[in-house]
Amino acid sequence: MNLQEKIGAPEGIRTPDPQIRSLVLYPAELPAPVVPIHYRRVNSAFASRYADVADRDVCYNNHRIKKRIWGDFLSEFVPPFPPRMTSALSPWQRFKLWRKNILAGWEEDAFECEFESMRFVNCRLFLCNSPDSVQFAFSSHNDSFERKSAQFRHTLIPLVGDGLFVSDGALWRQRRRIVSPIIHMSRLPDFAPVMVDTVLETRERWAKLPPGAEIDALSEMAQLTAEIICRTVFGRKLGHEHAAEVVAGFSDYQRHTMKVDLVTLLGLPDWLPRWYPRKARQAVRRVLAVLDQLIESCRLAHDSDDVSIIGRLFDAHEDSGAELNQYALRSEAAVLLMAGHETTANVLAWAWYLLSQAPNVEARLHAEIDQVLGGRAPTLADVPNLVYTRAIVEETLRLYPPVPMLSRETLTDEVYNGTPIPKGSIIVVSPWLLHRHKKLWRKPDHFIPERFLPGGDGPVSKFAYIPFSIGPRICAGLAFGLTETILTVAALAQDFKLRLKPGHNVEMECHLTLRPGESLPMSLQRRTRSPSETRDIAAAAPAAACPVGHG
Repeated sequence: MNLQEKIGAPEGIRTPDPQIRSLVLYPAELPAPVVPIHYRRVNSAFASRYADVADRDVCYNNHRIKKRIWGDFLSEFVPPFPPRMTSALSPWQRFKLWRKNILAGWEEDAFECEFESMRFVNCRLFLCNSPDSVQFAFSSHNDSFERKSAQFRHTLIPLVGDGLFVSDGALWRQRRRIVSPIIHMSRLPDFAPVMVDTVLETRERWAKLPPGAEIDALSEMAQLTAEIICRTVFGRKLGHEHAAEVVAGFSDYQRHTMKVDLVTLLGLPDWLPRWYPRKARQAVRRVLAVLDQLIESCRLAHDSDDVSIIGRLFDAHEDSGAELNQYALRSEAAVLLMAGHETTANVLAWAWYLLSQAPNVEARLHAEIDQVLGGRAPTLADVPNLVYTRAIVEETLRLYPPVPMLSRETLTDEVYNGTPIPKGSIIVVSPWLLHRHKKLWRKPDHFIPERFLPGGDGPVSKFAYIPFSIGPRICAGLAFGLTETILTVAALAQDFKLRLKPGHNVEMECHLTLRPGESLPMSLQRRTRSPSETRDIAAAAPAAACPVGHG
């Protein structure tokens, strides 16, 4: 009796050889994998177990199947990450590695530790690397750690001034009250058509290229997301005209700005001036000049029907009582442009790379898109039904969080689990470490989107998965960025597969954000959509739910 007969698997179920435990089984006719059996974590948050055979009904996209086998499941693809040192690093060794790549200066043990203290000359650093310690620093005791570290502030101040990224205290609270409602998820119906129209323009442009044409996927995504955010912030016409200038300026600044703030690591006073390379200063002047020009043009054309973000910012001071002057407007516009283009572009570039290396995942993505969309362009209403597409995006964010290191300055003396944290020390929360923590994730270095499907083995806590940070300082544009990414993947994957250029070695580069190098050469392959009609889809999640499942 073969394995299929032994368990009574329905016809069409693919069953593995008993010696092979790396497959998820699903009916051949299904467009996407069946949701994994939900399992409970036993003994502690750090222990987990899968059921090999489950005698229960499983439902996914209205397909009900009985008796499923689950092995150690799905993709065996392990995407690249920097070498990990097996022995402890001295402060000087860590500093040299951080200068080259901020993610390379971590030992293997860092992917298992929960809370650690380290010293670099006169600077005391505390690594919060467990859900409990992250909750302590970023949520329950946020008031003591709300200020961004000097490294972070001095890196970004030339570009974003006193914007939300770097401000704290009363100023931050005032600006947050103004900006958050303007980009809240309730305004997605205004933003989504701009997103889709801009993505379709890119798709049409790609369609005119010869078969197998080579593109730089990183550059293409940067241009696309810059177009989207520029049109959203400044209106369709003005945004389109200046998107390329913004992309070039941000890229040049990131390429030439400082990677490590030596003044901070030496424990020197924060008021000491920082030196910025000449090319970084030139990039700043170019970006700020474009922003000033755009803001002035928008001000002249502003009227009560203006739905652009900058138009809402013009009116915000009248409602809130806090006047936004030119400097404040420019600062917040710079924050929105940087957060809305650079980070999303990197996530999309990483997603195309991951899909090109995991054909099974890509095939399921295409099947879901064809099933849900039925050949038409995606809309905001489709997002809740693009379950597997979203899982791919969330897994990409787990493996390659856009901002992989988050650091805060301690404003008052604190104590965590008996360990004193003195005022002035630096708290480090690293999504890069947390998202690959060996005690928090099964196969943490593998690309397995299924872990984010309903019932999958996703994060053990909302403080274990923080691609947009968490707590009071969580990214205000979270819903915007996640929706934009899902719609972009769905629209472009309808017609195209992207294939990595043979021989190209993808190497991570992290200055301000995590990128797949300076470029990502890929070829475009046209795909034929499945001749399927849109079917009934499982009920969507409530609109009021947090986009990343934080409640």
